[in-house]
Amino acid sequence: MLRPVFVYFLQPVFFGCTAGGAVWYDQPMQFLKTLFSKQKTPPAAVFRPDDGHLIYAVGDIHGRVDLLDRLLDMLAADHQVRWGADRCTLVFLGDYVDRGFHSKQVLDRLLGLSLDWADVVCLKGNHEDMMLDFMLDPVTNEAWLHYGGLATLASYGVTLQDNAETGMPDSVKASKDLQAALPDQHFLFLRDAPLSYRSGDYFFVHAGIRPGVPLNAQDPHDMTFIRQDFTDSTKDHGVRVVHGHTGVQNPLLLPNRIAVDTIAYATGRLTAAAIQDDTVDFITT
Repeated sequence: MLRPVFVYFLQPVFFGCTAGGAVWYDQPMQFLKTLFSKQKTPPAAVFRPDDGHLIYAVGDIHGRVDLLDRLLDMLAADHQVRWGADRCTLVFLGDYVDRGFHSKQVLDRLLGLSLDWADVVCLKGNHEDMMLDFMLDPVTNEAWLHYGGLATLASYGVTLQDNAETGMPDSVKASKDLQAALPDQHFLFLRDAPLSYRSGDYFFVHAGIRPGVPLNAQDPHDMTFIRQDFTDSTKDHGVRVVHGHTGVQNPLLLPNRIAVDTIAYATGRLTAAAIQDDTVDFITT
């Protein structure tokens, strides 16, 4: 309920009592403008990729080559009906392996991908890092097996066997068998995948960024593993970050980030964000 407003003209000073308390003004008009003016809301930031650049950003695949093939067909069809794009880039946001049962086939598909309508960029996810770490030191990094690594082993024809002496799962042998089964091309893909990609006001990365840290000073571990410190932040990062890693029921469009990991390995829904000019659309299997 608004309180009554009492105005007293006390020359040469003007005094007004409002709901916020008593305020002294030099001029009556100053008080009236303050009382009746509407506070302006700053315009929402507009994010755009580079001019004429259409980008499809694909969330975590996790061994679901069937969904990857289906989504690629959908993106090709979508591209045919779009106009105004001088170039197109397909950005995969990482986590190609683990959990689903066709990790090897996903890497084969990505490495063999040659599109006449788009360039292809494959970023590194935390599961690619964990797979590499397991091959380097299987004892320290045995936990990878419980985060979907067993499915990846199976896709390469490797099984986790018990050690004959200890009766315990032999992660060392599994690591050696995986290294033997892994094509060199797959190893180089996992090792050399970039951590980020940028176009205009958009920054693409697997997990996110550390708020408050310049983009060129981000910790690689944060870029593949960060969660709540990034997803809970409403900070303006200076760019809109497009990421996977943290699963969402439906793709999420926020002022400072876009989340497209719709947990494809479990839901059957692999999602891409289509970014062009100042618009964002979502395409989901």
